[in-house]
Amino acid sequence: MKLSISFWSGVGLAGLLAAGCSSTPPGVERGPHGTIAYYVAVEASPPGARIEANGEDVGVTPTTIKIFGDKDGTFHDFGSFYYVVRALPITTNQFPQARYFRTGRWFTPEDMVPRRIYFDMNRPSPNPMPPPAVGAPPPYVPPPYYYGPPYGPAFRFYFGPRW
Repeated sequence: MKLSISFWSGVGLAGLLAAGCSSTPPGVERGPHGTIAYYVAVEASPPGARIEANGEDVGVTPTTIKIFGDKDGTFHDFGSFYYVVRALPITTNQFPQARYFRTGRWFTPEDMVPRRIYFDMNRPSPNPMPPPAVGAPPPYVPPPYYYGPPYGPAFRFYFGPRW
């Protein structure tokens, strides 16, 4: 009797824990792969710079972009090591700007989704290239062909002239 009560109370507690961990806050927009939407304000000085997010044109500053991230506030890994937000200059004396955010692909660190991104188009970009990913995979090399010994006996049969 005591075993049955403790067993069913343990099952109930495990069910409550599992249900509590997978819930999302009410009123939050859901995205693919269990993500939620974060709205990020993008500004530049002077206004009017063209903004690209992961290679897609999202508009002219000031604008708001929607980023799907994990429930803990970090970027979600949709297949790349970085989420890139770029600002293209308006005039010839300005500099292109870029911000790189790590997504946590292949156990690399991941960054928090910011609330606001600001670009100063009159100054050089603080990070012109993305930093090297810690633990980034090496380029793909196909496996070598196996040229082992032939199957069969350890000695070879030779039929032919004896010279």
